[in-house]
Amino acid sequence: MRRLAVALTGTAALATATLAATAAPANAAPATVYTKGGTSWIRSCATLAAGDTMACNALKVTNAAQHVHALGVTPNATPSGFGPSDLISAYNLPANGGAGQTIAIVDAYNDPNAESDLAVYRSQFGLPACTTANGCFKKVSQTGSTSRLPASNSGWAGEISLDLDMVSAIAPNAHIILVEANTASMTNLGASVNEAVKLGAKFVSNSYGGGESSADTSYDTTYFNHPGVAITASAGDSAYGAQYPASSPYVTAVGGTALKRDSSARGWSESVWSTSSTEGTGSGCSAYESKPTWQTDSGCAKRTVADVSAVADPATGVAVYQTYGASGWSVYGGTSASSPIIAGVYADAGAPTVAIPAADAYAHPGALNDVTSGSNGTCSPSYLCTAGAGYDGPTGLGTPNGLAAFTG
Repeated sequence: MRRLAVALTGTAALATATLAATAAPANAAPATVYTKGGTSWIRSCATLAAGDTMACNALKVTNAAQHVHALGVTPNATPSGFGPSDLISAYNLPANGGAGQTIAIVDAYNDPNAESDLAVYRSQFGLPACTTANGCFKKVSQTGSTSRLPASNSGWAGEISLDLDMVSAIAPNAHIILVEANTASMTNLGASVNEAVKLGAKFVSNSYGGGESSADTSYDTTYFNHPGVAITASAGDSAYGAQYPASSPYVTAVGGTALKRDSSARGWSESVWSTSSTEGTGSGCSAYESKPTWQTDSGCAKRTVADVSAVADPATGVAVYQTYGASGWSVYGGTSASSPIIAGVYADAGAPTVAIPAADAYAHPGALNDVTSGSNGTCSPSYLCTAGAGYDGPTGLGTPNGLAAFTG
């Protein structure tokens, strides 16, 4: 029925002898290495297990300095990649956001070190502890079980660490629920979205996707139609072309940028993240999904991706702490970074007051940083793949500039 949007190669080189429970095939080929400006990375979920139809959009940098927390190594070495203070500065956000809110992260498979790795990230950057013991953190299966969890998977563990660290960076006072799907099928991931909402999350981040199919409209109503819940979804890492669930009209589709410091009044600049014709932020015109009433661009009769965006370029990536399938501090990119960032921004803004929170940005387009340079391919009409003033496909209406565009 479905549909893979990315090349399927292996991440087995990242595994250690402790990863016997991983769901990835044992004979996976070496992962494709992508390079831009001296930075190299691989797709964290390039290998899909049997039956999987969704791939995560986490990109792990392979040549960044690693700071391993172990005997004989300085435990507080400064990690490479942007940390919370950088992201708060770039997007003009409150430093202590998220109080009273609950954010859910939906991913596939189990990361057995998720909570302990999260503790290291939050300690490193001076964020408040978020643990099972203090009631801030909860890890469950797609049925809500805390004891019967899926098989562990080193590729998705990188995705999980990235997601947990990004919502922590943006909304450090929010509670976090990690919902782990049994496999990376749309039905299991969708069931996990439903479980997240059932458990009380008003913000749900989904950093995965696959090619569109005619079944998507039924998945919309079954899994993503949750009025009053801000559901974010990565636009994808395979350059121009829409993917699901980002193309669902019930979610906020999140594109990706390259984020750099500069001498402007803002102190930062952004452009479309693009590496090649097959690697960069996703965007495009859906083949199946109806256009939401709040989306008014004229070159696509159906749903257009994206709505908003945030940093995703691995060459300007974020710091992440991961020990299951990695050895400590890493740098990650991909629209798997931008989706939880935007979920955190929604949480900073407070509980949604409209049925589909994606509409908020369209009501307040001037409250975003408009990204006007770069492209992720060649298309017609050109705004679907080329940035310009106002709305465009790769970056949507822009990146956060405070919270006004994320409130009703």
